[in-house]
Amino acid sequence: MKNGLDFLNLLNCDVSLKILTNLEDPSDLVRFSAVSRSWRQFVIENGLLKHLCRRMFPQLSRVDHVNELCGTAKGHAEAGSSNFMEWEALKREHRVYAFFARGCLSFAPRECIYEAIIASSTDNDPEEGIHNTLEPRDRVARRASYWSSKGQSNPAVPETLTYRLCADLCVITEINVRPFQAYFQIGKPIYSANSVRFRMGHVKSCMDNIVKESCQDCGNEKFAWTYTSQEFPMAQENCLQNFRLPEPVLCIGGILQIELLGRVQRQEMDSFTIYVCLMFKLWGGHYLLHLVFSHLNTLKNLCWRH
Repeated sequence: MKNGLDFLNLLNCDVSLKILTNLEDPSDLVRFSAVSRSWRQFVIENGLLKHLCRRMFPQLSRVDHVNELCGTAKGHAEAGSSNFMEWEALKREHRVYAFFARGCLSFAPRECIYEAIIASSTDNDPEEGIHNTLEPRDRVARRASYWSSKGQSNPAVPETLTYRLCADLCVITEINVRPFQAYFQIGKPIYSANSVRFRMGHVKSCMDNIVKESCQDCGNEKFAWTYTSQEFPMAQENCLQNFRLPEPVLCIGGILQIELLGRVQRQEMDSFTIYVCLMFKLWGGHYLLHLVFSHLNTLKNLCWRH
């Protein structure tokens, strides 16, 4: 550079793209684009930030286009030209994905469950309802606090627990689940599942609006899932079990579902039925809505393909 030479001008476009697409941190691309006007133009014209964000979070492949409600295109004589409008659109995408990437990488891990929505079954509601899964203690006011499924004679019958997250965009890295140990029963049995699987998605009928009302009456058919994890084996232990996802997952729509697969423990007084009882905690999530969209106003600025 001290000799006035720019390596982007010395290499062909394909080689430059090959070099820059090996960057794994969006901040590196932002810093690269701040070096000179020509480098910034190269990053923006080739949509490098968008491609990197999509590589980090494949769920973003459903983004059709982006808008900035608080921003307006500025131009003079070229304001109506197609070249100008295309360049403005590319710059807008660059800004949006830069803010999005900053949101993904700048939060410390935290809990991000907002509320429990619905369980596929509950043995004694509300005493053994899904809301108890969000209570870290196994006793509250001298009473046991846990969720229990209905009993089933077939151990293969699954159960699901559905939750709303703190924002419509959350990055989830790990989920912790604790099977409940019935300390009040003979032998103190642990009611666990054989394995667990996680789904993330959104409410089908509310895709164009941020969901504010309760979904207590929503059945499983009311949700669309954009991510389904692998199955994780559960230990038959009364401890908070950590299930770390292979890669951070962007939950679009703020709905998380836990699938409990396979039943293990029969109840002493009812040997023909098998139950699952849980306490639950979600950890390691980043909720992005308040940071990213303090600049972009609403979730509508990312327009999803249905």
